[in-house]
Amino acid sequence: MIITHLKEANRFETYIEGHTAFVEYVVRDGALIVIHTFVPGPLKGRGIAGELVKEAYNYADKEGLGCKATCSYALAWLEKHGY
Repeated sequence: MIITHLKEANRFETYIEGHTAFVEYVVRDGALIVIHTFVPGPLKGRGIAGELVKEAYNYADKEGLGCKATCSYALAWLEKHGY
């Protein structure tokens, strides 16, 4: 899976089988905050959302940003991965 960071759009996305899945974020108060995760129905259940969120938080770590979320999926991901 190829994940592209569209920094100017505050978005990580991937294009698979004619569908686009993505994570949107904002940077505020020294943290990258995932605000929305979207995976189209035909792609659900393949771990795509997790890979997108992981990529976003890996970027945050490299940039010295904290990792937060308002998106319920990303909140659960943070808890699961001990952030």
